Amino acid sequence: MREHEFRELLKKYLDGSISEEENNLLNTFNEEVSSVNKNVQFKNESDKKDFKDSLWSEISTQTNLKKGKTNTWKLLAATAAIFIGVLGYNFINTNSSTSYNIPENAITLELEDGSLKVIEENGTVKVTDKTGAVLGQQNGNQLVYSEDSSVEELVFNTLNVPFGRKFELKLSDGTIATLNAGSSLKYPVKFLKGQDRNVFISGEAYLNVAKDSAHPFIVNAGELNVRVLGTQFNISTYPEDETTEVVLIEGSVSMSSNISRNGAKDEILLEPGYKGSFGKINGELDKNQVNTEIYTSWMFGELIFRDMTFDNIVKKLERHYNVSIVNNNSVISAKKFNANFGNQPIEKVLEELKFNYGLEYKIMDDGKVVIE
Repeated sequence: MREHEFRELLKKYLDGSISEEENNLLNTFNEEVSSVNKNVQFKNESDKKDFKDSLWSEISTQTNLKKGKTNTWKLLAATAAIFIGVLGYNFINTNSSTSYNIPENAITLELEDGSLKVIEENGTVKVTDKTGAVLGQQNGNQLVYSEDSSVEELVFNTLNVPFGRKFELKLSDGTIATLNAGSSLKYPVKFLKGQDRNVFISGEAYLNVAKDSAHPFIVNAGELNVRVLGTQFNISTYPEDETTEVVLIEGSVSMSSNISRNGAKDEILLEPGYKGSFGKINGELDKNQVNTEIYTSWMFGELIFRDMTFDNIVKKLERHYNVSIVNNNSVISAKKFNANFGNQPIEKVLEELKFNYGLEYKIMDDGKVVIE
């Protein structure tokens, strides 16, 4: 089981949207993890909620540790195994007023109180505050927030886009964020005067930031901050990737690390046509000139790979097509490939890889792809 698959299952388990099949898979994995502490006792549902909150906080902390992938994964697995063993299948999240009978692969909007709304493509969801005042409205494949709301304090929403989907968000200042598959963006329902415009991202997004010299726009991506005034750029910071990449299309941005090296924090400035890279483990910042179309092709349903390892190609295909791919051919894992794919089904992509590179594969009955 890949880390991103496990994290997605765990997230579904925590919010109660996990299916019976997924729950069985998670329990099977749980049985394989040794030294599970099952002695925690709860007096009531409030105790369960407190335990869940503290555990999820621990998982988030461990995910951000600057350690190797293997060590981080072991910490995640052990912590999650304790959670599964202790709380059991029928745990209910008492902090939400929303029914968690949520369809699989649904775009969701998490509100300030923790409740979830399902965002259907071409739907008409309204976003309201606790008084019922409308903060935003869905217009087809875009969720639009109003700058005219009476909000006077920072209130955050989080848009979650699953594998195989994309969605667009227009923030209260007019900034437009297009989220790629497997991504989430946490943002204020209204930016406040006199404060920086801070948002928090996991995954990948293309941002067209509204100009406002008095209120810098800052994208928080773990230990990396991207600061802009008004510009267009692509940012990719998936949890399973070792680097965060920022590709500048227009304007200028600065990238700065929260990790102090040699007593100072690094910062670089990007010009249009350049990509900035941040190493999540070593904290190093670097930049080089690139063909920006390669990094923004996903916006148009296309995939372009240039000098990319097969392991990274697998990750992108999994996210783009919402499919599980098992690579049993370790010989090609680190090999680099070039490929262009338009808006075509995964079967066509696999056939092209087979034709061009001799790749052998099987599609199983459950839809899983096995590379041989």
